This record gives sequence, C-alpha cells and structure tokens, in this order.
Amino acid sequence: MKKYNLAVLVDNKPGVLTHVSGLISRRAFNIESISAGYTEEASVTRINIEVSVEDDRELDQVVNQLGKLIDVVKIVNLGKVDSIIRELVLLKVRANKKNLADIRNVVDIFRGKIVDVSPENVVIELTGSQGKIDAICEMLEEFEIIEIARTGTIALSRGPVPVKNM
Repeated sequence: MKKYNLAVLVDNKPGVLTHVSGLISRRAFNIESISAGYTEEASVTRINIEVSVEDDRELDQVVNQLGKLIDVVKIVNLGKVDSIIRELVLLKVRANKKNLADIRNVVDIFRGKIVDVSPENVVIELTGSQGKIDAICEMLEEFEIIEIARTGTIALSRGPVPVKNM
C-alpha cells in the first residue's frame, strides 16, 4: 500500500466532510488521516486526506469519484508537487523529578515543547513529519506514554501557486 496526500477544496457546507469520507470508505480505500479547516476564502473548506491505495490506478479512481461530488471544488495530489507535509502531536508522558531532565533532553533533540507540567506527568507538543513523530514516541516509551493525540497530516505546496490555482 502506498500513501498519498490529497488537498480537497470543497464548499463550506454542513455534511460535506461526511460525504467525502463516506465516498472513500464505501470504495474500500483506507483513510490514514483526514482533517478539515477554514481557508483564506470563507466559502471554501480545505480537507487534507492521506489515503492508502495499492497503485496509481486506484488513486485515480478515488480522485475521479471525489470529483463527481457536487460540493468538491478542486482536488490536488500533493505528492505530485513539491510540498511541505506536517503533523502535530500532543503526548502525555509519565514524569517525576528524577526523569524530567531526561525527558526534556529528548524533547529538545526533536525541537518539541513541554506545554504542561504536573507532579506526575508532562504534556509535549511537537510538529513534524510522521517519521519524526514516530521516532519521538519510540524514544519516550521508556518513560511511559499515558496518552497521544495526533492531528494527521496537513500539507501545502511549495512556491507561490495555491492549490486552488493548480
């Protein structure tokens, strides 16, 4: 399976995210991550979808089916253009006075931030590639990860041309 990042611009209406995700899941394709949010235009929502498919033919099938939805304005495969792809994670890790310095060292190496401290745990914020986030999770396992919240991937193309003009 190969993962692809799609930027899908849709009309900002109730139920559009449900239609988009439902169409993909009904076709038995796996959504690895999905996020939606406002854009620079109030009438448009951007849905970032990371989808797993076997090959380019299946990807084309997903894109063609999405393109048939009435509320879809534009679809761009960000894997075909130079793009910046990131994910945000919040990690709650068991911590005490003895291991806090070690946890801080790991967080600093990954250029993360400790955003909350209590006597029993710390909350860490980190932005980066999926590989970077997977790596910090692996490093922090020895301290006991209590909870993880990941946003899934979001992406922007590099350069001056926005997705809506691609």
